[in-house]
Amino acid sequence: MDMSTARPVDRYFASYSGDHRNSTNQAIHVVAVPAILWSVIALLWCIPPLLPWFQHGIWAALAMFGTWAYYNRLSRPLGIGMLILFFVAGCVCRLLEDRLGIPMLLRIAIGVFVLAWIAQFIGHKIEGRRPSFLTDLTYLLIGPIWVLAKLFRQFGWHY
Repeated sequence: MDMSTARPVDRYFASYSGDHRNSTNQAIHVVAVPAILWSVIALLWCIPPLLPWFQHGIWAALAMFGTWAYYNRLSRPLGIGMLILFFVAGCVCRLLEDRLGIPMLLRIAIGVFVLAWIAQFIGHKIEGRRPSFLTDLTYLLIGPIWVLAKLFRQFGWHY
């Protein structure tokens, strides 16, 4: 494929894939990237609302909406997939908030965030390449849809 005429999502994936060739690193990313995504949503969920009629989760909802809009612009099918994943992540956060409370949700989110990033850096140590986001912070957003695109390809779905 000629990268000068490729869709932006395909150019991002080509570059991101170049930094993730090792199968062990890829396997780590398939687990750690969604864990990081969920933990960021959960951390945002724990930020208190500024206005009394809002509930916890408003900041996460706003961030998920903005991120979803970006993903949907890159690829409608991946945007729909991420919308579903964001919905599930929000439901998990709401369930944990209800069952365990915000302080415990915050502790879990921090723990998942730290462990998943440690795994990511171990994967890149094995790979022998720097993480893509050290070149361009946009790749922090590309990781989750790169993992989702791998799932799409396994099912033969086009994105």
